[in-house]
Amino acid sequence: MAQDLASMASIVTELKYTPVDSIPAIAGGVRNAFNSHKTKPIDFRLTQLRKLYWGIKDNEAAIVQACKQDLGKGVFETYLSEIYWCTNDIVFVTQNLGKWMKDEKAPDIPLANKLLSPRIRKDPLGAILIIGTYNFPINLSLTPLVGAIAAGCTAVLKPSESAPSVAKVLQHIIETSIDPSCYTVVQGAIPETTALLEEKWDKIFYTGSANVAKIIAKKAAETLTPMTLELGGRNPAIVTKNANVRLAAKRLLWGKIMNAGQVCISQNYIMVDREVLDPFIAEMKLVMKQFYPDGAKESDDFGRIVHGKQWSRLKQMLESTKGRIVMGGDMDESQRYMGPTVIIVDSPSDPLVAEESFGPLIPILPVEDLDTAIRIAGEVHRTPLGLYPFGNKQETDRMMTETQSGGVSVNDALFHGSLPTLPFGGVGDSGHGAYRGRSSFDCFSHRRSVTSTPGWMEGLLDVRYPPYEGKLAKFKKMSELKPNFDRDGKVKFSPVSYVLSLGTGSKTGGLIGYAVILLAAFGVRQYLDSSAR
Repeated sequence: MAQDLASMASIVTELKYTPVDSIPAIAGGVRNAFNSHKTKPIDFRLTQLRKLYWGIKDNEAAIVQACKQDLGKGVFETYLSEIYWCTNDIVFVTQNLGKWMKDEKAPDIPLANKLLSPRIRKDPLGAILIIGTYNFPINLSLTPLVGAIAAGCTAVLKPSESAPSVAKVLQHIIETSIDPSCYTVVQGAIPETTALLEEKWDKIFYTGSANVAKIIAKKAAETLTPMTLELGGRNPAIVTKNANVRLAAKRLLWGKIMNAGQVCISQNYIMVDREVLDPFIAEMKLVMKQFYPDGAKESDDFGRIVHGKQWSRLKQMLESTKGRIVMGGDMDESQRYMGPTVIIVDSPSDPLVAEESFGPLIPILPVEDLDTAIRIAGEVHRTPLGLYPFGNKQETDRMMTETQSGGVSVNDALFHGSLPTLPFGGVGDSGHGAYRGRSSFDCFSHRRSVTSTPGWMEGLLDVRYPPYEGKLAKFKKMSELKPNFDRDGKVKFSPVSYVLSLGTGSKTGGLIGYAVILLAAFGVRQYLDSSAR
């Protein structure tokens, strides 16, 4: 770690909110910076990303200290889910940005239209507003910023005021590392966020609760501002009688102890086949002892609830359940500590199932069979952020087919959300839009379709100009596609087409196939000729 205690103390200080009356000028500044076109060259983007990398590396000690202060987050979890996540993302993006920025050849273009050189440019959207959250305050603030920089945008970051120590470190990193005319931080709570939403943005990226997302979406709709919303959900895990119960218990417990359960994609409840309920609970108790031999409260690896309001909400949820606690239940308000707690519930309407806990509460709902589990999952939340099916392949495939979710980790907890190059996002009311890796670049880019029409084509284009008398037949011959299906929706079989396409279903596939055959025949002929000599 590159800092001494004195320098860390100067960074992790009391958070000062940005004056509300200065926000219009800040927003106008990043808009003007984008309009200057300075962020568009690849050299500028790469330089900013590399400087941000070193800004993170140089402030690792401050990040660790701030995460401990705000969330009780241990050193390992801070490096795993915050520091290394962001630095690795920057390295990956810088290594691939040149490839992503190149124009793409437009797919599925008819041969006649290829003369227009159709292609797709990747243009930056403009000035971006990023509203961060508290549970992974470095990761979920800087990862979208990396995407915005890579795409050639300017941005204002509004960190979560619920993680004030981290918000201060983020401001220090950004102000001392990258171009302040293009990228800046606004600190604050509701008044400051409201003032930011009064400004015109080219995109808003928000991570947080669905209730706040509705407020943001209403405000964005006034100016037709596009959004990416990363929300949460009542994510189900389903453990069938054919699952590996020991692994399911271990992996699902891990999914709820990470960050003290304050993870939007961790399972909100677990449905377990009654046939394996007792061994599943026994395995959870065993694994809990392995993870924390002296108890979670005494472990430096187990975090704390972010603030008293959230702690009280979780306590109230636990008090309102009609379920039976079979593991844990210990808590300490003075430390904002709430231990991993397993509760057997008997109804999908129990508050621990029907509401998102966002904490280390682990309700288990026994079910009779997979049919019941799939039905309940759809009733509790049709479009959650994650799905965690445990069972044999036939069962897990069925669960994916008969449910919806933003992502799926088969036979694991939240693992799909931990792959930094895999697109991550919700569906329906768990969010829309995706980012991470290449998808972060795409999130803040506009795919701009471009054609170039040469002058010599004018004779071929005369059919589009009036008067149109006598031109319809010519246009029909040039452009009409003939269907390969009848009125009943059945595909017509054509022996000639089958032979021409070599059974591939397309002329292009047939041409490639015949080319391969000809090359193979030529190779065989050459071999036979050389053998005969």
